[in-house]
Amino acid sequence: MQAIRTVFRGIRPLDVLITAGLTFLGVVLMRMQVGMPVGVPKDGVTIDSNSVWLYLYLIAPLAVLWWRRSAIAVVLVAIAVVLLHTVLFGEIVRCGAGLPLVFVLSFLTGYQDDRTRAWQGLAAVEVLVCLVLVRDAEVGLGIAPVVGAMCAGGWWVAGLARRRTSLAAELRVRNDELRALRDQRAQLEVTGDRVRVSGELDSLLDRRLRQLTTLAEAGARTEDPAAARALLTRIENEGRHTLDEMRTVVGRLRGGDVALSPAPSVAHLDALLAQHGSRLVVTGDPRALSASVELSAYRIVEHLLAVLDRDGDPPVDVRMDFERGALEVTVTGRVSRGADVRDAIARARERARLQEGTLHVKLSRGRARAVAHFPVTA
Repeated sequence: MQAIRTVFRGIRPLDVLITAGLTFLGVVLMRMQVGMPVGVPKDGVTIDSNSVWLYLYLIAPLAVLWWRRSAIAVVLVAIAVVLLHTVLFGEIVRCGAGLPLVFVLSFLTGYQDDRTRAWQGLAAVEVLVCLVLVRDAEVGLGIAPVVGAMCAGGWWVAGLARRRTSLAAELRVRNDELRALRDQRAQLEVTGDRVRVSGELDSLLDRRLRQLTTLAEAGARTEDPAAARALLTRIENEGRHTLDEMRTVVGRLRGGDVALSPAPSVAHLDALLAQHGSRLVVTGDPRALSASVELSAYRIVEHLLAVLDRDGDPPVDVRMDFERGALEVTVTGRVSRGADVRDAIARARERARLQEGTLHVKLSRGRARAVAHFPVTA
């Protein structure tokens, strides 16, 4: 099996199509002559042989399958086959299948990158033209100059096509290189901006800490309670202002907007589900949970909704059951086509594991049902 794969490695569907067409012409032409009388003119054509061995000619077009490995080798095989065919069977009609073969081979040899071998291939094709026509019962060598010129024209056109293809490939490579350089430059600019912003953050902290230290020292020296309270209030306000400025600078360092909103919780699930045309069903005795549990529950639902079809029928169903000492979240829906379900389940399961919980998922007939169980303290 490996040997067969090696033999046919590199053959493309277009090669098979071209070979099939040339072989079909050879089969039709040889079959017509196998049934013709030898030495008797028929429709102005007299042949020397009607042996079934005429089909040996088919080796020549079949060799075209491997032209990508060596086009000139295929031409040499065709020369050998046609020469043997001519010696064995003499004058028969070969032009009907031989001329399409030489036209195809002239193009294939001209399509090579190595121009020296391309010129050698053209010379070999011209020899093949003469062999096809020298003992042809229909046309003969009289049209050899015309056919040779046509082959040279096809060879030249193939060279132009090859150069254009090479140029397009080179342009694609250059574009990829320029795109990579552009990305590198953008990355360097981002890195430079982050270094600058880091310096700003360092200066901000240094300045604010010196201000707070000065205020604290002033408060330690005062004996007026009202003045001390006013200083403490000012220190608190300055501290809050410093935190706000730090948050802004850190957000710029991250390269995105500053996240000032609180972490999502189960209270935000209604807004999330509204985007999917679904609603949340709550059972049991709802109660406040720890922030980490609520965040994990929200993230699990978010990960699973990302791979479920929001337009599915029935729609996505999300249920939360507050049990004694536990929270159970159930998400059911139809899986979107092409969604990365494994990745979503892995992320959701990791979220459950962080809270010492479990996640069980069942997939059946394009639908998914996930149940997350969190142990919570009363």
